Amino acid sequence: METFVIVIHVLACIFLIGAVMLQSGHEGMGVIFGGGSSTMFGSTGAGGLLVKITAGLATIFLVTSLGYNILTGNKVSDEGSIMLNSDAAVETTAPAEPAKPGITFQDAGDEAKSE
Repeated sequence: METFVIVIHVLACIFLIGAVMLQSGHEGMGVIFGGGSSTMFGSTGAGGLLVKITAGLATIFLVTSLGYNILTGNKVSDEGSIMLNSDAAVETTAPAEPAKPGITFQDAGDEAKSE
């Protein structure tokens, strides 16, 4: 069932993007190139048809989003879990600090005396 909802959701997303991209603004590129009454959708444009298709696809998108969330959300396992058991206490100990390398400095006078 989850796979079916995801497939419908992805298809709705793709077609919704296409429907939004087909809609023209009030002053888009169609006006520049003389997109008057000789357009594909008639003189009034594609307003009515594309708006209805976009609204339908947006509804499908919303329903599949909520449906998938309901199908997959809040699943509590029957098996025991450390997160669900309050008796389980985890002891942590800090790791021991690594030994720092010792650096010894000799006085310049000491070096001259030892030679």
